[in-house]
Amino acid sequence: MMAYPQSETQQMNVDARLADRPVFVTGADGFVGSHLTDRLIDAGADVHVFVRATSSGELNNIRHQKENLTVHRGDLRDPHSVKQALSTLQGHSDILIFHLAAQAHVGESWDRPYETIDTNVKGTLNLLQAVVDLGLDISKFDTAGTSEEYGNVKDEMAAKHEFDDNDRVLLSERSPVNPTSIYATSKLAADFLTMNYFDAYDVPTVTTRMFNNYGPRQNPRYITGTIITQALERDIVELGNLQPKRDLCYVEDGVRGHLHVALEGNPGEQYVYGHGENISMRDWTNLILDVGAEEGYWERPEIVQEEERYRPGDSDVEELLVGYEKLHEETGWEPEFEWREGVRRTIDWYANNKESWYGRVDWR
Repeated sequence: MMAYPQSETQQMNVDARLADRPVFVTGADGFVGSHLTDRLIDAGADVHVFVRATSSGELNNIRHQKENLTVHRGDLRDPHSVKQALSTLQGHSDILIFHLAAQAHVGESWDRPYETIDTNVKGTLNLLQAVVDLGLDISKFDTAGTSEEYGNVKDEMAAKHEFDDNDRVLLSERSPVNPTSIYATSKLAADFLTMNYFDAYDVPTVTTRMFNNYGPRQNPRYITGTIITQALERDIVELGNLQPKRDLCYVEDGVRGHLHVALEGNPGEQYVYGHGENISMRDWTNLILDVGAEEGYWERPEIVQEEERYRPGDSDVEELLVGYEKLHEETGWEPEFEWREGVRRTIDWYANNKESWYGRVDWR
């Protein structure tokens, strides 16, 4: 019998459990959602996606898959369109729902606070209530949270945190939360709503807090895309605060985390995961610029800090570092992509898909 590496054995097991299975994905045309959709289709799942209705009706990140899935157009803030889309799954069993749709940009949550709350909180409520009202046979409902929910450590809560051997705060499912932005608060509310529906209606929900995904197709306004797109186009890279540290997880590892939680996680519980190491935004910038220069994408640009790009007031989160032991112990998940390889793949995508991001940057 042929022996496979653990990751390949896991992939075969995941594929077998997804084949022909009804799966509903919100935010499927977004960054992580599009990679998850690709993976589900590759595994042979019966994929239904819920995407924001627009006048053009155009898909962006999953256009290449439009013949392989069922598209439902609507708006999470509109309970009628949510319920109408989910009603097509009545009569199906063992359904998986991945709820990834959100207003997911921290900075924009200050510019568009009402939309952020309506989409992230009311939208989650509409989805959960529709599941109950329709009596759907759900195997797992996964709401994607965020590491931003942890915020900064309050002095009075320090004793309740865990620390690693280097005295760094290690964030896990047991860690206190302290959201410091409208975005983080909205996602924490969505997490609690998700758990409320498990407690009250026995909907088999889970929440997943991913730590700072990056990779191809990400909106160029996030830090990794901001660095890469500027470096591709000019000889300076203008950024905000470079002191905060983040735990950056390549998108394919993030997608595998979602799948393992949905297939093997325990209903009513939370799972957090990421790379398991953090890096300052200055060092992350230098890593990206070094890899891009080594690969011949640019000459080394100058790094310039602009105060206007800082988060407002004291709302920035100083340091995030994940402890993903729970997910690893229960499912065997662990990150597979080293930072340099993930960065190389990400630069390559931006360099070869300018039409997908050029009109969306915030630095021109």
